[in-house]
Amino acid sequence: MSVPSFSGQVVEGTGRARYSAGKLYVELPFEVNDGDSVAVNGACLTVVSFDGKTAVFDIGEETLARTNLREAGVVNLERALPANGRFDGHIVTGHVDGTIRFIAKRESGNTTWMAFEMPKEKWGVAEKGSIALNGVSLTVARIEASRFWVQVIPYTLEKTNLGLLRPGEKVNYEIDVLVRYVKRILEVRG
Repeated sequence: MSVPSFSGQVVEGTGRARYSAGKLYVELPFEVNDGDSVAVNGACLTVVSFDGKTAVFDIGEETLARTNLREAGVVNLERALPANGRFDGHIVTGHVDGTIRFIAKRESGNTTWMAFEMPKEKWGVAEKGSIALNGVSLTVARIEASRFWVQVIPYTLEKTNLGLLRPGEKVNYEIDVLVRYVKRILEVRG
């Protein structure tokens, strides 16, 4: 049995994706069944069919409008967290808020600093807070007026599509759900 949230581990794998006429075709590194939930670049999608190698997902207009899946090449993949699974990161629901642009990266020792444009929900981005980028649970390292930085270790660059990003490319983001609920509570009370 699966719950509809994702564990937030680095990712379970990557695969090549192709969008065509309302459907997303993704080569998966794991087995799935029709009806399973899979996070594709952080977006929770339902498997329509699987031939043992490629999964097919129907993509609605809302998902296309809020994600980078139409132009995705290599995508991050993760199955839904089983109810008895080990929780590895912050809560990532698979409800992508939108896309932001990757700006730049800098190498510093064993770390790669990566800068992204600030999302419209800048209230949800805090130093030492969590954000999901293409489904990868990351910690915000620094905030500037129009962008924020994360530090990425070599393992994460190797195991995800973050290492393939070029300046100007779109990345799916998801604001931490706990921050979202705190904001809503304060709005209702205030």
